[in-house]
Amino acid sequence: MEQVACWPAGLEHISCHFAIRHQVFVEEQGVMVFTDVDRYDREPDTIHVVAASGDQAAGTVRLYPLDHEGLWKGDRLAVLPAHRTGKVGAHLVHFAVATAASAGGLVMHASVQVQNTPFFEHLGWQRHGGVITYHGLPHQPMAIDLPGATADAARFPDTTELRLPLGDLQASPLLVTAG
Repeated sequence: MEQVACWPAGLEHISCHFAIRHQVFVEEQGVMVFTDVDRYDREPDTIHVVAASGDQAAGTVRLYPLDHEGLWKGDRLAVLPAHRTGKVGAHLVHFAVATAASAGGLVMHASVQVQNTPFFEHLGWQRHGGVITYHGLPHQPMAIDLPGATADAARFPDTTELRLPLGDLQASPLLVTAG
């Protein structure tokens, strides 16, 4: 059984977070050109999450508050191809929901690629409006109520040395935000 650990990325793992996002959104999907980094990556309240399966970095998600009334956004969910048949994506989504709930969040929104809508519905999310185009792809706005959301607390991998299975791709210094 796959052991998945999820935790907020600190300085030692933030480059893994950005490298996985770059691999999925820029290199693999071509959704964004050059980088997927935006202004939310520099906001002090943004939480960058990393997931690992064993000692292998496997996925990421980003979350942040949209207001002071309890509205949160979850986005940049990225799971490397070798881990898409496991539970990494579900662990990341549960971790993001529980983290926002524990910070006093009331509702979390996300815009998910249409083919991922059933996955999110299985995790308790509901459609929130009609399909929209985001970065040239159809996305389904989704929402989930956060009160009562529970999940395992942050689990860290057994090692701080994570392998990043991205072939020859190296994390660019341009993808790392200053801490």
